[in-house]
Amino acid sequence: MSQSTIHCRARAVFARTRLVLAAFVVSALPAFSALATELAPWKDELFGYPAVIESSDGGALRVVDYQEMRDINGRDQVPERRAKAAYVSTAVKRQQENLTLSTPAGPVDVAVTGRQQGAAFSVIFIHGRGGDRRLGNNDWSFGGNFNRLKNLAVRNGGVYYSASVTSFDEKGAAAIAGLIEVARRNSPGTPIVLSCASMGSFICWQIARDPAAVENLAGIIVMGGATDPGYVGSAAYKAKLPVYFTHGEGDKVYAAQDQVALFRKLLGAGIPTRFVLFRTGSHGTPVRMTDWRETLNWIFAH
Repeated sequence: MSQSTIHCRARAVFARTRLVLAAFVVSALPAFSALATELAPWKDELFGYPAVIESSDGGALRVVDYQEMRDINGRDQVPERRAKAAYVSTAVKRQQENLTLSTPAGPVDVAVTGRQQGAAFSVIFIHGRGGDRRLGNNDWSFGGNFNRLKNLAVRNGGVYYSASVTSFDEKGAAAIAGLIEVARRNSPGTPIVLSCASMGSFICWQIARDPAAVENLAGIIVMGGATDPGYVGSAAYKAKLPVYFTHGEGDKVYAAQDQVALFRKLLGAGIPTRFVLFRTGSHGTPVRMTDWRETLNWIFAH
């Protein structure tokens, strides 16, 4: 995929413009939409992080209080299955579709919520093993956290894609790179954020090695994901693409300290990065507890 005139200016906004190409096209290009610089609040009092109990690395790493009795049993009508009504607004279903999108790498099944053309920003979510587009589109599971993301997208003129990945290898990554390209074409010149949970992080790390896909991204979110020892040297690393990590302290699938080590390596290299560690949290905690508004606002600001 060639670099478009649109995202030449996009890289200017994120201070990663390739100067030769930018000199050729800069006068004709719009910047990333100002509409996406800060998302308006929506149910922040319910979804904002609990108390920060530790902070390190100049505030870039925060340890957040997490309590199962409060954050699952107190938040869900049926624990781990159905959130209380206060956490959900299903009005967004009017702007939601299940689609199979044609991409340069083939068809991709997605659940799309929001403005499909001319969106102020795009968020793409990749599930873990055993999931599909339904996981990131479920209004009532995970304490209503995906419903909040959908509402933030609709209320701020953005679009949210919950994608199905058929494999977590190069083929799966190529399909998501194709989806990123479709999002760019649908909403040129506006930020695209790729978020990956659990094994879905394999897709994020492979996308990070694709220079064309990286050119289209404003940042990556990794939630309870695997660590990529080879990330250093990737196209995303060289471009200093912002990375936001969230992880459960007690994760038995992917060790939190391995991810913290990668975070500190990025931080030391001057790459914009943040880490939220949920004290006592398990593997699934980040999907429930990640504060989408804070996370996206931080990425947009960088």
